[in-house]
Amino acid sequence: MKIGIYGGTFNPPHAGHVKAAGDAVKALNLDKLLVIPTATPPHKELPEGSAPAEKRLEMAQIAFGEVDKAEVCDIELARGGRSYTVDTVAALKEQYPGDELWIIMGGDMFFGLTGWYKFETLLTQVGFAVADRADESEKLQEYAEHMRRELGAKVEFIPERPVEISSTELRRLLENAEGMELLSPEVYAYIIKNRLYGAKAQLDWLRAKAINLLAPKRVPHVLGCEQEAVRLAQRWGEDVYSAAAAGILHDITKKCSANEQLILCEKYGTVTDALELESPKLLHSKTAADMAWDEFGISPEVREAIRWHTTGRADMTMLEKIIYIADYMEPNRDFEGVDELRRLAYEDIDMALRLGLRMSMEDMEARRIVPHPRSLGALEYIERRLEERGL
Repeated sequence: MKIGIYGGTFNPPHAGHVKAAGDAVKALNLDKLLVIPTATPPHKELPEGSAPAEKRLEMAQIAFGEVDKAEVCDIELARGGRSYTVDTVAALKEQYPGDELWIIMGGDMFFGLTGWYKFETLLTQVGFAVADRADESEKLQEYAEHMRRELGAKVEFIPERPVEISSTELRRLLENAEGMELLSPEVYAYIIKNRLYGAKAQLDWLRAKAINLLAPKRVPHVLGCEQEAVRLAQRWGEDVYSAAAAGILHDITKKCSANEQLILCEKYGTVTDALELESPKLLHSKTAADMAWDEFGISPEVREAIRWHTTGRADMTMLEKIIYIADYMEPNRDFEGVDELRRLAYEDIDMALRLGLRMSMEDMEARRIVPHPRSLGALEYIERRLEERGL
């Protein structure tokens, strides 16, 4: 068999890696391509904030699953320590005796080949398949001829039209809620769910995921809540991304039945009280918070804003106040007093919160619903604060 060896940190494995793997299989007519995540690179440390080895392995398995004849191999991760290619090749020669091995590499690695650990040994054991970029093709061809003539190296070229992105740049993009298009959908979802690289979910992606979980009639409300939350965040100096994310996700379990809510509580270990168990509709804010935390990599602040958007609580943070009020008065809401609530929300958010809580209590009293003690505590707390201000 003709077997390719494609190593790297894959931190994370992106579209450039996947394309290079597919190009190698076709150009070299490989029978198998072994994708090998590195434990620790031989000449540098993994950057701070890198994904753990087991996560990089799982991402590689997801990313390269779409490449024909590719197989992710954990040989270096299992061995641990510095990943010297000569050691990996020796182990693979034992596993695939008599087979033809080719190391896949970029031009920069090829030019530095003579500096590799025990590179003379490698020359006798493997061939080198080099990505042939148009902008450096002439230099590569000249150097390859030198390596063949002087050192007896076996060299082939892989015509390449690369995806111009580095893992370093991609990690920076992910921190800024960008870069999704450079990853497979499954790898991107994995990164977000596992909170890798400090990644923030892109809002378009988050919105699409949330809409898929909502009853169609609830979509306008959720989009309206997001819109209002963003405006309020801008007005009161709160983080706009956090406000948008909380607005998008606050109702993602709203359509669940009472039994489904309880199942979610068990799944996420959600703490409930007697009143919530008697009125499971109260649970959706808690289960939404826990689902959003588990699936969408949200911050603790966003999680809490979602958790308290229905009942409120004493001493709410600014983000919690924003989501509570945005949910109450988003543009699709139409009830007596909403215009005054909207006016106050941009003049004095505490006065708006007091009005919203009072209206909620009046509505529950009219419908003979027992208010949750947290709502009573929220109203008592905000009334004391406003009294201290003479309001």
